Amino acid sequence: MKLTDFYNEVSRRVDTDKTAISVAETKRVLSEAFMVLAGMDATESADTISKGLTTAKKKLSK
Repeated sequence: MKLTDFYNEVSRRVDTDKTAISVAETKRVLSEAFMVLAGMDATESADTISKGLTTAKKKLSK
């Protein structure tokens, strides 16, 4: 998946009737998140991503 496709998919999911978030806002937040991850050492960033994926999988199974 291209990074742009990833950003667009996230944008579609977060822009709901209850929460109006634009594509530009979503891309900015994701970009900032990637910059935070890039500032971490490899072990810490991998651990953070792993924890996030674990949390997401729990939400998907509900």
